Amino acid sequence: MAIKIVTDSTCDIPQSLAEEFGITVVPVYVQFGNKTYRDRIDITESEFYERLLHFPVHPTTSQPSPQDFVDVYKNLSKDADAIISIHIASKLSGTVNSALRGKDIVSPSCPIEVIDTQSVSMGVGLIVIKAAQIVASCTDFQQAVEQVKQLIDRTHIWAAFDTLKYLAMGGRIGKGKALLGNVLNIKPLLMLKDGEFLPAAKARSRDKAIEILYGYAEKAGAIDDISVMHSTTPDEAKALAERLETLCGKKAKIARLGPALGVHAGPGALALALITA
Repeated sequence: MAIKIVTDSTCDIPQSLAEEFGITVVPVYVQFGNKTYRDRIDITESEFYERLLHFPVHPTTSQPSPQDFVDVYKNLSKDADAIISIHIASKLSGTVNSALRGKDIVSPSCPIEVIDTQSVSMGVGLIVIKAAQIVASCTDFQQAVEQVKQLIDRTHIWAAFDTLKYLAMGGRIGKGKALLGNVLNIKPLLMLKDGEFLPAAKARSRDKAIEILYGYAEKAGAIDDISVMHSTTPDEAKALAERLETLCGKKAKIARLGPALGVHAGPGALALALITA
């Protein structure tokens, strides 16, 4: 049985990994003023962050449309017996809803399971990669779906921000808190729990924030897979990934935060995602 894997670009999977595992990525949209771009198709991550810093109006993002999913599902169903569509937390985006509406149009010509990971970025990405590995060896659709769903509670993500400015501009925190944080030079850390970002810690320096991220991995126990994500600091991400590899014996996948999170995270964001064994 041929089972295809679909996700959306908020998963931040590097293109090389998506191609290696045969994963179809549906792009989200980012809008600067009256111009709309498809994430990583019409605009690269570097172009996005450059415009984020210099464009006079703060950008917005929007989920793929139901028709985007219809087009993908119909195309894949030509060669697939079933599809597992794995996405960003429904509390953070309307992407799951768009995927479900697309499924209703395409089904029952091809069985489709839409999964809300309750995660984001490589929290989703790691689940998607595991899903591709599962369907490569599992020919039972429902069994594969259940195995993928079991990954959700084992997936964890934390993020450190260089500034609260972009979280405030995106409406995630109040402007007063952003101003206070910037004055005190606080580096906030958030965690994802049940599909929502919650405060995790505060650091007084960049180095301390990175140590806190490393500490989360230290306390996680046995790790099945792990990733470091960054918005604009690849060398920093690489250094943390190398330390984590020594810690857990797993090669940490390095990914770049795309426009969907970049709107809120801004430059200098660093994040950690992992699946426990």
